[in-house]
Amino acid sequence: MFTLQNLRSILSALPDPTFVLTRSGRYASVFGGKDHRHYHDGSGLIGKSMFDVLIEEKAAWFASEIATALATRALHIIEYSLSGSDVKGLQSEGPDEPIWFEGRVQALDFPVDGEDAVVWVASNITDKNATQQKLRHMSETDALTGLYNRRKLIETLDDRLGEFSRDRVPTAVLIFDLDNFKRINDESGHHAGDDVLVEIANICRQNLRKTDLVARLGGDEFVVVMPGTQQADALVIAERLRDRVPITLRQTLRQESTISAGLSEFWLPDRSSDDVLKRADAGLYMSKRTGRNRISSL
Repeated sequence: MFTLQNLRSILSALPDPTFVLTRSGRYASVFGGKDHRHYHDGSGLIGKSMFDVLIEEKAAWFASEIATALATRALHIIEYSLSGSDVKGLQSEGPDEPIWFEGRVQALDFPVDGEDAVVWVASNITDKNATQQKLRHMSETDALTGLYNRRKLIETLDDRLGEFSRDRVPTAVLIFDLDNFKRINDESGHHAGDDVLVEIANICRQNLRKTDLVARLGGDEFVVVMPGTQQADALVIAERLRDRVPITLRQTLRQESTISAGLSEFWLPDRSSDDVLKRADAGLYMSKRTGRNRISSL
């Protein structure tokens, strides 16, 4: 005969922790969590409020997700992280890296201790999240230089164009390539050419701002996206980069090369990221035609 004790035993044996949480954020019951690779005993939480256990901001987030599940009455699925700094008293004792969870939250059809309540199943997805982040990083970066690739560049430009169209937030775009790069490949070999490209990436990281996005468009062509920057201010940054490249290449690789570049920014008629890229590219070719080692603005 199936008994209430059997049901409690089944619930307690669940590998993922399952919480019954009231609207006010009280832990009414805790079941499962038997996969000890990922979870600790949560029975000590019963009767406590998440506002007593978690920092205010995190507890308020959980409370809002509970309210959403209660309002919709449908299965509510979210991903979230918890770190030692989120738990009161664990700031120096918790895990070094955030632990990621998938929460599956369902409103209950009956009150618990006089309150609306949900059942919240928390599944540790830290390994899955790390794999997804690694795959995303690989899909967005250039294998040789570690800079972003064309896919990430276009995604970023589309986002910036959206902000410009809505709020007139400026974004400047610089396209540059190496002068006489073919000569380096022909005289010193393609390995030397690759070394130069890697060094260019390092120069960009060291001399551009943290808010700037740098991408390798292909070959020896690079693009710098400068959010919140008008063309005149971007020119100062671009000139600093142009001055730095030949000095660093000479010092680190004993290679002689400069860069030519084209600079533009979003204009009101722009409808796609191609518009600003075409203008910057036209500026690059103007720099090539007028002597190289210079920046042309369009």
